[in-house]
Amino acid sequence: MTTTTFDDHERSRWAGRAMAYDGSFALLCAHPAPVLLDAADVDAGTRVLDVGTGSGTVAGLACARGARVVAVDAEPSMVALAGSRLPSAEEVRLAALPRLPFDSGRFDAAVANFVINHVGDPAAAITELRRVVRSTGRIAVTTWPHPPPRAQRLWGEVFAAAGVEFSTAVPAVDAGRDFPRTVDGLAGLLDAAGLDDVRCETITWVHRTDPDAWWSGPANGISRPGLLLESQPPAVIARVREAYDELTAAYRDADGLLALPTAALLASASVP
Repeated sequence: MTTTTFDDHERSRWAGRAMAYDGSFALLCAHPAPVLLDAADVDAGTRVLDVGTGSGTVAGLACARGARVVAVDAEPSMVALAGSRLPSAEEVRLAALPRLPFDSGRFDAAVANFVINHVGDPAAAITELRRVVRSTGRIAVTTWPHPPPRAQRLWGEVFAAAGVEFSTAVPAVDAGRDFPRTVDGLAGLLDAAGLDDVRCETITWVHRTDPDAWWSGPANGISRPGLLLESQPPAVIARVREAYDELTAAYRDADGLLALPTAALLASASVP
């Protein structure tokens, strides 16, 4: 199993951006963490692998449950940040799908929170998660759905209002390796890996965040809006910010925070 052009692009985009992620989109990604761990039957004593740990949110919650946690990420700055926050984890180290440095069947469970959307071969990633989990153990993953939820669609509207075409020439997952970002599509990905008891659902919630924090992700190069924003001259960035302030005004609560409707797909299964 080898990395793809898409994988290489993802690595480059996240390089050194742990703190930028932590101050912007980490809270958004944290919401499904409890149900993700529930779906993988993670409790006290469970040997669990958290793949793509990011700033360590899921791993930290697993540690709080008394699980025996190993956390990995492909980005060194994420590993450093997560490691500083996970003193009770058994190990926090650099590693990435689709090739994990662990023996087959080492773990009781493996979780990957918004990681499948960052790999160039999703099927190979699920197969590798299956490999490192023992028989009857559980796997659980989340990803963003398509069409994208309201919170994510808002960025396209912001760029359109500012007169900036919301398109960037970036590598994509090869069509032959991709899967529909739907309940049936994600469930089918796990089913094709030979897993049992496949379950998939859509989780919806309202993400509440400070407007400046939500802006800071793209302003620091995070995600596709960040890739587009960093290529713009200062005058255009200022125009995009004006459009952002105007369009997000409708989502501001009395306390000034944004209330953005969003959703994710959660799938889980058992290893035969």
